[in-house]
Parts: sequence; C-alpha cells; structure tokens
Amino acid sequence: MRFFLQGLLATVVLASLPFINGAGQAQVLSTRGSDAAASKQVVSTESVRKGFAERFPGIDIADVRPTPFPDLFEIQVGMDLLYTDAKVDYILQGSLVNAKTREDLTAQRLEKLSQVSFDALPLELAIKQVKGDGKRKMAVFEDPNCGYCKRLHQTLSQVDNTTVYTFLLPILSPDSEVKARNIWCAKDQAATWRAWMLEGKTPPEAQCETPVETVLALGKKMMVQGTPAIVFADSSRVNGALPLADLKKKLDALN
Repeated sequence: MRFFLQGLLATVVLASLPFINGAGQAQVLSTRGSDAAASKQVVSTESVRKGFAERFPGIDIADVRPTPFPDLFEIQVGMDLLYTDAKVDYILQGSLVNAKTREDLTAQRLEKLSQVSFDALPLELAIKQVKGDGKRKMAVFEDPNCGYCKRLHQTLSQVDNTTVYTFLLPILSPDSEVKARNIWCAKDQAATWRAWMLEGKTPPEAQCETPVETVLALGKKMMVQGTPAIVFADSSRVNGALPLADLKKKLDALN
C-alpha cells in the first residue's frame, strides 16, 4: 500500500497552514453546536469517503476525519494518512504541521493509531520469558527467521528485570511456520526460543495444536506490517529493534 501511494502522490509538507488555537476550537468541523452543524460534518465526511472511493477504487479506507484546517480531511489507509479537500480534487501525502507550535500533527495521529492496549492482549497465546523481578513488561510480535528480531534478543540479553511475551508471527517464509510450530510445541518453549534466537540452535521437530492462525489474525487486526513489533506496558508501540540505550530509556520510563 505504501509503495502504491508513494508512486501515486508527491510528498507534501504543510508547514505554513493557519491553525485555530485552543483545544475546544481545534476541530473546525465539529459535532458540537447545532444539529445542522453536526449533520454537515457527517455528510461531508461520508462525501469525502465516497469521492475517494470513486477516484481510487479498490483501496480500503479505514477512516475519514476532519482536520483543524478548514475543509481539509484526513483519510486513513492502513497505517498511512493522506489529506484531501472536500471534493477530493487534490490529495496530499506528507506531514501536517502546526506552524505556530511546530507540532507534527501527522506523527501524533500515527502514534495514537499505533497504540494497543497491553492489558487487552491475549498473553496466553505468547511465549513468556521472565528475567530478574520481571517488573518491566513488553510484548513482541516476531518471526522466527527475522534478523532484526534476533538483534533485539541480543539487546534484551543486556537488560535486567523484564518480562517479555513473544507472539510468534510467521510471515516471512513457510520455514517460519515450521519453526513457530516446533518452538510452540517444545517441552520448554522459552528455552527453545532463546536457544534459536541467541545461539542459532534449530528447534527439534514437534507436533501439537498452535495458536499461530489466531496470532496472524491478531497481527492483521493490529496492522503489524513487519517484525519485530513491540508493545510496551503503557500501550505505546515501536516497530523495529530498538538500540540498547533507547530500549533501556523506554523501559526505565515505565517504572
């Protein structure tokens, strides 16, 4: 999806748009006020959705929202954000910036969209590894053949007092599915997983019922597009293997 959009649209940074100050006034097209105003927003949003679908058939639109800029609408496609006018005559791809505060509104929205409630994760479907007192928790979606995941585990070996829940997400190759099954069905899941990720010891053949299909469906729902995808206890999310200093800083902030 991202490559299609990059091929279709030029990247535009809106760095000098007039914004309205005040939290209560941030959304120009607001549901607050008269019934007529609320009706206008609903119609406008649905009209934008319909117009975009007509111009770009086959693209799944996750959401359409008004922005603080009058008559500019945000369109969510997967984990990408686009901007358009009410008639969908023009499309912008890039960062929407508040020129007064220098806040990147697009980055803020993407961070919010990526958040996942840690407490709502089905942790019983994950491999649990506890180190030290285990008070600093994180969940990671990983493919057994993911090189960056192995790099993450090398980093984690240098961090104390963690509980890591690993969701096996075999998306890279058929062999990933085989390894995920053998690891999940192992007598000691955590030890087998650790031996593979840190030492390269191939998991022995094993057979049992696995939650792989359920985890794949969960990953799709969460729009996990690559591994590792890390969800921290505060529900924030990071895609990719964090360097040691950044990971320690993040975990320390959770205490």
